[in-house]
Amino acid sequence: MKLMKLWYELEIHCPVGMKSKVKIFSSFICIAMLLFTGNTFCFEFIRDKSSWNMWSKIIAVSVCMASTGCGLIAYDIYRKRTSDRHSWKGLFDQYIGITGVRFLGKIFRHKLDKAVKDCQRTQEDFLIAKIRECENTAYGKDHGFSEIKSVDDFRRTHPITRYQYFESYISRVASGEECVMTPECPIVLGVTSGTSGKSSMIPMTKKQSTFFFTNGIAVLFDAMVYAYPAVEQLQKTLKLFYTPRWHMSDAGIPIGPNSSSPTNSKHLLNLYSTPRPGFDIMTEPEALYVHLLFGLADKHLGIIEANFASLIYAAMVSLRSNWQQLCDDIEHGLVDPQLNINDNTRSGLNDLLRKDPRRAKYLREQFDRGFEGIVQRVWPECNLIFCVDTGSFEHYGNILKSFYCKGTPIYSPIYAATEGLIGINLWPLAERRHYLLHPKSMFFELIPIEDTSKDQPDTLLMHQVEVGKTYELLMTNQSGLYRYRFGDVVNVTGFYYECPIVEFMYRQGQFLNVRGEKISEKTFYTALKYVSAQWTEITVNDYTCVESVTLDDVTENKTSLPHYIVFMEVEEGSLSDKHAQMIDDELRKSYVYESFRKKGSIGPIKIVQVTKGAFQDMRQFMLSNTQATSNQFKVPRVLRKAEAAKFMLEHSLK
Repeated sequence: MKLMKLWYELEIHCPVGMKSKVKIFSSFICIAMLLFTGNTFCFEFIRDKSSWNMWSKIIAVSVCMASTGCGLIAYDIYRKRTSDRHSWKGLFDQYIGITGVRFLGKIFRHKLDKAVKDCQRTQEDFLIAKIRECENTAYGKDHGFSEIKSVDDFRRTHPITRYQYFESYISRVASGEECVMTPECPIVLGVTSGTSGKSSMIPMTKKQSTFFFTNGIAVLFDAMVYAYPAVEQLQKTLKLFYTPRWHMSDAGIPIGPNSSSPTNSKHLLNLYSTPRPGFDIMTEPEALYVHLLFGLADKHLGIIEANFASLIYAAMVSLRSNWQQLCDDIEHGLVDPQLNINDNTRSGLNDLLRKDPRRAKYLREQFDRGFEGIVQRVWPECNLIFCVDTGSFEHYGNILKSFYCKGTPIYSPIYAATEGLIGINLWPLAERRHYLLHPKSMFFELIPIEDTSKDQPDTLLMHQVEVGKTYELLMTNQSGLYRYRFGDVVNVTGFYYECPIVEFMYRQGQFLNVRGEKISEKTFYTALKYVSAQWTEITVNDYTCVESVTLDDVTENKTSLPHYIVFMEVEEGSLSDKHAQMIDDELRKSYVYESFRKKGSIGPIKIVQVTKGAFQDMRQFMLSNTQATSNQFKVPRVLRKAEAAKFMLEHSLK
């Protein structure tokens, strides 16, 4: 016992640089003790013939197996790369967690591979099971679910819907009425971000949450380890997420984001470089500072993770502004006294932040060299960047890949929404982000893009779509939304057995449309990406667009000819009419846009250059004026609210 106590004291109080060596020494001693104790116990039973009965055999074998198993686990932990800042409990918890999730991933990947081989049958089974499960709910009775016996019955009798169709039912759920949309009560009412439109409140059930983890997260983890074996090491992860402010419905159901947050990830917090007191900080700038501080303190960091690439980009921008103070904090082992956090949180963080002058000196040397490839230089053992970088996040993903995270792979794992799991990326090494529509998560229908303007268009099923065609998605999900148009448009890029693989294109509400031309955010970004690659003197940090008519009510300079205004923030340099002309010329390669420009119905594009930091300011402005939280915020590529457009106009350089 004295020896065990000595090892514990060594682990807690040893210098940071020596901790790995103490862990190695302790691991070998632990293995030897476990094997010696267990096997000695067995040998004693074997030698003592008088006690050699059935129960003693069972006990002896069990102890031998348990001690050998523990010894093998200890050895497996010992041979993996770890963080200096792990406790023994943290190491063990992470080891068991990774092993368990990988095991689950293999099981549910096998089930997925079986399901996609008969996609039509899998989808039919999902839908009919859902109808039978909900036929005695208020919604099921109102819509004659007891009479629905097939997919054709369902599509013939149930209309295509939008959120307004379900609002009265969701209000009843929020007020506490049971068996309204599903037999089980929801565990949360998930609020959509509302950054590209009005916020919606979507029920989520325990069954749906469990499915998301087992059939989504676990399967993706298995695919990730297969592609990047190093992520199975026992290093910590810099997880950039923030604690939301939850509200309660009249019935006591939590109302807030459905996305990953410290609140719904409490059992995983010991995997992250940020200590638990850091997750009590409710304001994003201060929480981000603490995330960066403890991430930088860990030279063995293994993964940087966030819901979206924009969150990692924002962290890199903050790092550029605050690296000197962060290095001072690491050198002295004290959190910046000017940081606006409460005393209890500060005390808890200071207790966990050790002085590390050597690490601080190394970090200063790296930052002095600039920020290109900074992730690889600051964390040379970082294996992966884990975030969604498709759709409106593609721009941030490209900046991370080409500059801040140069040389570190990025995996965009999942296609999901507040409504649930939509698709998973089973191909981590592929440059283009493709997602398999999960056939057991929802019942999907797809509207050909040319029919999306219709209120009740004909739809296709998953097995009926064609490669290369573009469709709007409809979903019937696990929490009571049926034939629901949520606005996502995808392109079918292939099939995995009988199940379509899609590429996210854009959201229906994110159009530039002043004369009926409907230029999607994808079309505009493709033009901007092509043109800005020719601007050798200018790097685009961020952008958003607005239709000129949106600003007519908030400015005195009204225009008779509608056009697009692009708010743009650049790293350095000045934008001019020449840059706007280049974007306009590239966009005119679109037949529809060109036809309106040629006949003088739409005016040329205008660029408004905004101050550096304007988009971070807009982020805070929109977070304070919508129901979105930091974890789910998306910069809208088309501003629909005049207040947001006016805010950006006030941040213009000219």
